[in-house]
Amino acid sequence: MKKHSGMRPHDIVILLKIIAKRDQKWYMKDLSYELNISASEVSESINRSVIAGLMASDKKLVMKLALMDFLAHGLPYVYPQQPGAIVRGIPTAHSAAPLNDTIVSNEHYVWPYGKGSLRGQAIEPLYPTVVEAVQKDEKLHELLALVDAVRVGRAREKEIALKELKSRILENDSDLDRRLSLLGNK
Repeated sequence: MKKHSGMRPHDIVILLKIIAKRDQKWYMKDLSYELNISASEVSESINRSVIAGLMASDKKLVMKLALMDFLAHGLPYVYPQQPGAIVRGIPTAHSAAPLNDTIVSNEHYVWPYGKGSLRGQAIEPLYPTVVEAVQKDEKLHELLALVDAVRVGRAREKEIALKELKSRILENDSDLDRRLSLLGNK
């Protein structure tokens, strides 16, 4: 395994893609294809996530409580984002589902994309290929939009986004239930 040199933004994208798959069996080559990230980069990313404690050593199980802790307390500082110029793009943060039903705003945030459906302030995605990947995966789009709300949102938006992320990441988690029962917490 390569030396750990710190997390990279696409490590979060890969972990969220695994979570979006829920109970579906996945392979690194599938993640590579679906995210348009090289297979070697997916492998290195998973190794970094194991070292960081965000993935189990078997490289199959996302450590969901640790990921939630990182998303809530580390992400806004490690991968902050400021809204940019007005561009056409794909909705993100509070401009995308599921937050667009809860948060009404005149400001729209988008990932820049020429064929996008909305004009709004540019938010740089965690990884450039996200704009293509989310067009084929609604669950991933929603998770990444929630993560962007944590990166760029105000206190209320962050609070709502974190609550929604927690319910989506930890919901119906049989692995988490099993681990908690082993610890005597359930």
